[in-house]
Amino acid sequence: MEEVTFNQQNMFAHVFKYAPIGIALISLDRKWIDVNPAACKILGHERPELMMLDPADLIFSSRRENLSRKFKQLLEGKISTLNLEKRYLLKNNATVWVSLHISLVRDGSDGKPWYYIAQIVDITATKMTEQKLQESVERYTSLKKYNHDTIISFDLQGKIIGGNVMAEKLTGRQVSELIGTSIASVIGEDNLARILADNEPYTEIESSINHLLHVDGSYLEVLVTIAPIIVNNRSIGFYLLIKDITEQKKLLIEKETAVRTNEVKSEFMAMMSHEIRTPMNGVIGMTDLLLDTPLDDEQKEYVSIIRKSGDTLLGIINDILDFSKVESGNAELTVEPFNLNEAIAETFDTLMPKALEKNLELKVCISPGIPQNVIGDSLKIRQIMLNLISNAIKFTPRGSIGVSVDKAEAEGEYVRLHFAVKDTGIGVPEDKVPYLFEPFYQADHFMVRQEGGTGLGLAITRKLIQLMDGQIYCEPNPGGGTIFRFHILIQAELLPAIPLHESITEKAPQPEEELSILIAEDNEVNRLVLIRMLEKLGYRPKAVSNGAEVVEEVRRKKYDIVFMDIQMPVMNGMEASRILRRTIEPGNLPYIVAVTANALVGDRERYMSAGMNEYISKPLHSSAVLTVIQKCLEGKRRKVTS
Repeated sequence: MEEVTFNQQNMFAHVFKYAPIGIALISLDRKWIDVNPAACKILGHERPELMMLDPADLIFSSRRENLSRKFKQLLEGKISTLNLEKRYLLKNNATVWVSLHISLVRDGSDGKPWYYIAQIVDITATKMTEQKLQESVERYTSLKKYNHDTIISFDLQGKIIGGNVMAEKLTGRQVSELIGTSIASVIGEDNLARILADNEPYTEIESSINHLLHVDGSYLEVLVTIAPIIVNNRSIGFYLLIKDITEQKKLLIEKETAVRTNEVKSEFMAMMSHEIRTPMNGVIGMTDLLLDTPLDDEQKEYVSIIRKSGDTLLGIINDILDFSKVESGNAELTVEPFNLNEAIAETFDTLMPKALEKNLELKVCISPGIPQNVIGDSLKIRQIMLNLISNAIKFTPRGSIGVSVDKAEAEGEYVRLHFAVKDTGIGVPEDKVPYLFEPFYQADHFMVRQEGGTGLGLAITRKLIQLMDGQIYCEPNPGGGTIFRFHILIQAELLPAIPLHESITEKAPQPEEELSILIAEDNEVNRLVLIRMLEKLGYRPKAVSNGAEVVEEVRRKKYDIVFMDIQMPVMNGMEASRILRRTIEPGNLPYIVAVTANALVGDRERYMSAGMNEYISKPLHSSAVLTVIQKCLEGKRRKVTS
């Protein structure tokens, strides 16, 4: 076998040409001697092109540090190699990172330096991986630092290996104190054993950890998330993410308490409505009947005072109930066509006697172009006008009160109407204006009290206006007094003229309209009031005192109308109505009228769903009773003609 002669020069030439790392030979005065193909490829240049570039820029410079001292140490033999990292931007705009290892080739006999050798290693892939890792670490660090929730990490033995600042707040211990201790001190031994056993879904374990013990002995309400730490497809521990919901739980309890309180308030208002209206029915009903009897002038004056006092008390009750409805959000808008002029005129008619008593002039001005036929809640608009005008009458000793509708702005199918109620009264001090619309605030409390009331009128008015997407403002009247301006959004439509409703007159029915009437009322005074009202209208009703007697009586005899009190002993009115609907043939079923002191939103719907036909509230007025009778008669006539 032929012996291979070892040639060092040939070996160096082979390595220089085929080595995967770049090799550059550079003279002591920093001129290229030679570069290998790998160096050209790494630096992104052909060899002739690379040889034209300055090695001082490519090899012997660094933006990060001053290399002159290190090159001096290299020349003096104090260090054997100079290492640095550099980044190059290639011609194709690609970035390459390299690791440079620069050393000196010296004379073997006296150590005199001959030239530099620069070894160039492409570390771009490693650098990119390193950057991604650094970004990941920074993101995790930022997440831990700025997260509002607690993050604690622990290993497979349950030992805590890290935590964020919130962990200190949650546990009351420093992270440095926590590291190396068992996570069981935070979540308990049983929960730790379940996590490490890895026999059940983490979600089931999370749901069982809802309380944590603080170092001061207090318990915190928490939500917990468990996440495994995976490195190289292998679990090395767990993250524990803990949200402190103690405050949220308190707020939730407070909210539930507030909701329940509101429900209790509604129940209380319903009860108060019934309890107050029931005796009021006796007071107002009996004074109505008494005024229709022969009385001398002095007696009429006394009875009229009783009636006015009863109406005043009823107004206060209605204010409180109205405010309760709008405040709780139970007030609803009805949508029906009506005539705006008529609504304002009817309000004036209602208040005219009060104005005449004080010799006040009532004026109305509706500008041209204001739509008359509109669609909305006429009752609530009347209530707004009634509150504002009656308030103006109350605080105007002399002069006039004017109502104007002076502008209409189209908003799609709707129109925004602008109203103003002006008076020449005592006015409102500027510093009191912001409080006018607050509940239970009375404008006259800052001066000698001359008027009564609940202080709810303007508060209710503002709520009703807001319900119609509007606002109300108060400003001084230049001529003295006050101006209340408000606007509401309402639907306008070109409708045929709406006829005036025929006024209901309390006249006795004709003999051919005879009706069989049953009264169900447990309160003796209220029963007597309704009996007398019906007798004055020409009827002879029968009366019972509870729902069970109603059912028995209707089964025994055919009745046209049953005036059914809701709250009665033995069996209430709603239960009696349901039984009648189930057991009496439709042709023999009476017209059932709910008579109740309740007057809250939703009551009418409840009574109708129980099988009742109509609803009237106490205190009763003869006109309301007559209206119900006329509805019943109209129904009978339709059945006959059909």
